[in-house]
Amino acid sequence: MKQPVIRKLRCAVYTRKSTEEGLDMEFNSLDAQREACEAFVASQRAEGWLLVPDRYDDGGYSGANLERPALKRLMADIEGRRVDVVVVYKIDRLSRSLMDFARLVEVFDRNAVTFVSVTQSFNTTTSMGRLTLNVLLSFAQFEREVIGERIRDKFAASRRKGMWMGGWAPLGYDVKDRKLVVKEAESATVRMIFQRFAKTGSATKLARALIAEGVTNKRGKPLDKGDLYKLLNNRVYVGEAVHKGTPYPGEHEAIIDRRLWDKVHAILQESPRKRAAQSRTQTPALLKGLLFGPDGAAMTPTHTRRRGRLYRYYVSTRILKERLDARPIRRIPAAEIESAVIDQVRDLLRSPEIIVRTSRVARQSIEDLSEDDVRIALERLDPLWDELFPAEQARIVQLLVERVDIGTEGADIRLRTQGLTNLVADLSVVKPEVRRAA
Repeated sequence: MKQPVIRKLRCAVYTRKSTEEGLDMEFNSLDAQREACEAFVASQRAEGWLLVPDRYDDGGYSGANLERPALKRLMADIEGRRVDVVVVYKIDRLSRSLMDFARLVEVFDRNAVTFVSVTQSFNTTTSMGRLTLNVLLSFAQFEREVIGERIRDKFAASRRKGMWMGGWAPLGYDVKDRKLVVKEAESATVRMIFQRFAKTGSATKLARALIAEGVTNKRGKPLDKGDLYKLLNNRVYVGEAVHKGTPYPGEHEAIIDRRLWDKVHAILQESPRKRAAQSRTQTPALLKGLLFGPDGAAMTPTHTRRRGRLYRYYVSTRILKERLDARPIRRIPAAEIESAVIDQVRDLLRSPEIIVRTSRVARQSIEDLSEDDVRIALERLDPLWDELFPAEQARIVQLLVERVDIGTEGADIRLRTQGLTNLVADLSVVKPEVRRAA
């Protein structure tokens, strides 16, 4: 009698462990899972089961989602029709989420792949097997959620007691016996940063100075403006532990006294635009040499003080020389015209016409420059503008603007194309080595 042909089934063993604890041991949890699964596959050799050579092991990955490298490789091999059977030790090794598991089973069914749990015997091709699977997955998901709630409750209770709950120790502290202790050398740096910000009121200027001075974070990287804002807003420095936005008295020693903290945060509560406008009075000639009236006469900056307040204007030089009062525009408030010019310049820098014109000129001195490079560079300036100091804003305006003509119906701005090219280069759109001498 002729023996029936037994179809060969390619079996892939998938293993997972939620934490990295113990993975460096000679025989760990992943090895134990794999050993049990391989033994089961060997027991089914008479049914044509063969173990595929690839290993699918995810060590240190949670089962709460599908973002796991080995699982992604397994699913790719399933879609490529290189696997017929997926073998796991328990179903929660594959997933602890009912919704995620439904997605996996859908892929299994589409590719005629069978799913087998070594310790939980059921068949996913039958309705009873699917019911059993859903019940087991529901309990697995419930267990995961309960564990998560316990961890979150414990974490919140510990934070309310002011305990340090792990992670990177902030600059100025070290961790000893699971507690924050002050590191004197770094704490002096933190106090220096708070004091200098309270004096200057600008994170941009301070960040540049700190980078120039070689001040770094705990990992040896320069402190940029983003790091600076995080440091200035970290309530650890006033001896507090924060959980979900609520501060609690911490177990650790404070580095910054409350008076300095309040002074710094009084400054931070003002918007960058307002801080820049306040400091702009220190540089009252943003449009000096660029502004012209309807009659073509230059307009020069001037100012007056009333009751301790500074009022700035641009006045026609012809009026000053000839003492004529019948001009259509005698003087203009400096803050208004400067804001209007700056707003128009920022709008122009986003216009396709300016981008195309700038890229054409810039390509003459900068190699491998595209219109996208120019657009990205000019867009990069817009969010940075309000953080710049008045002197830097004045430099950029002088670089970009050739002339501003004031009329009764508004202002006409003429830009410097070469100035735009220099600005693109300053914003580091291209690497220095690809620039060539003009």
